[in-house]
Amino acid sequence: MKKFIQLFILISCANSLTAQYSGNMLIGRTTGPLPFLEYGLGEDRLGGAKMTFLDTDIVMKVVDSVRNKYKVTLSQNHFAYLPKENFRIDSVLRLRPYYLTNTCKVWGDDIYDYLSIALDEKLPYRSVQQVNPSRIVVDIFGVTSNTNWIIQQATSAEIKNTWYEQIEDDVFRMYIELNHPQHWGYSIYYENNKLIIRIKQQPKDLSLAKLKIAVDAGHGGDNTGESGRISGIEEKNYTLKIAKELQKALQDENATVFMTREKDTTIAMVDRVLMVRQESPDFLISIHLNSSDQETDKGVSTYYRYIGFRPLSQYILKRLEELKLDDYGNVGSFNFGLSGPTDYPNCLVEVAFLSNKSDEKKILDAGFRRVVAVKIVAGIKDWLGSLK
Repeated sequence: MKKFIQLFILISCANSLTAQYSGNMLIGRTTGPLPFLEYGLGEDRLGGAKMTFLDTDIVMKVVDSVRNKYKVTLSQNHFAYLPKENFRIDSVLRLRPYYLTNTCKVWGDDIYDYLSIALDEKLPYRSVQQVNPSRIVVDIFGVTSNTNWIIQQATSAEIKNTWYEQIEDDVFRMYIELNHPQHWGYSIYYENNKLIIRIKQQPKDLSLAKLKIAVDAGHGGDNTGESGRISGIEEKNYTLKIAKELQKALQDENATVFMTREKDTTIAMVDRVLMVRQESPDFLISIHLNSSDQETDKGVSTYYRYIGFRPLSQYILKRLEELKLDDYGNVGSFNFGLSGPTDYPNCLVEVAFLSNKSDEKKILDAGFRRVVAVKIVAGIKDWLGSLK
């Protein structure tokens, strides 16, 4: 009798799962805060190489399971990996034999331009920034064009031109050419089954007094970061000291400043990203201190992920080099959590190396920390001045 009950339970579970499969695929949707796709299974201390962040409730077709990730099929020729925590089975969802695009529309308000693409379903996408000319390119997977016109209203201020190509049988590509060389950020999300690309317009007044800046003091609380080679100081405490100096230097320019933390607080990276996104800053600066196994490594470096956000990091690095810090480099495609959002320009600053004796001595100097903040603000002003 006991064996019969066990067999009955196994058969019941199998039937339940079969109802949620389509062919050899498990069908569901994205869930949780900040779901994202990765290109492959490789990882380093910053995680796997990310393809894109996604909205919630997007259709996902799982074809394999590897450790804590699902392999998902995006289109006939494209696959990616999704964290299992960002997937939920949808027992009601039934796949269609094909999906179509429909009407596209472009319009604007006082702060943003919008492009909407009507679809049959919430399908996965990815985007890239391009420069010279300045463009946003969005791929929508698993869909074929039935778009026969694009409505473009005169209220748009940042979108110069937009057009599409069917680059594969089931991959639809939308091009969005911008009016300004500088990317000011964009968000992609769904409203019902309309994919919305919301693009930040270049601010009309580029003086710091009219802008809002998010300042992030790296680490904090349980996340202590690196330690000084000689002094043993913790990174979290000195990123906060420098961030507060930067806050003061920006406020001296009458800028509005949002701090991700103002004391020794544990804040998860996802929470930081959501917090900053809620504040909608014009740009973000994140303060960190570097470290290396090689004691000879020293100097200052700045980091960005998306090519359209690079200029901010270049201008800041150039100003910080005036402090006679070695140039450790301007680093792109950086897979850091706060560099991931496309919503606003952002720059991570690794001020100097805690693992280098001469750099560590500078970090311990309150006067040095103040002048670091002054130089960062000078770099920001140089960047803004180049855009006028």
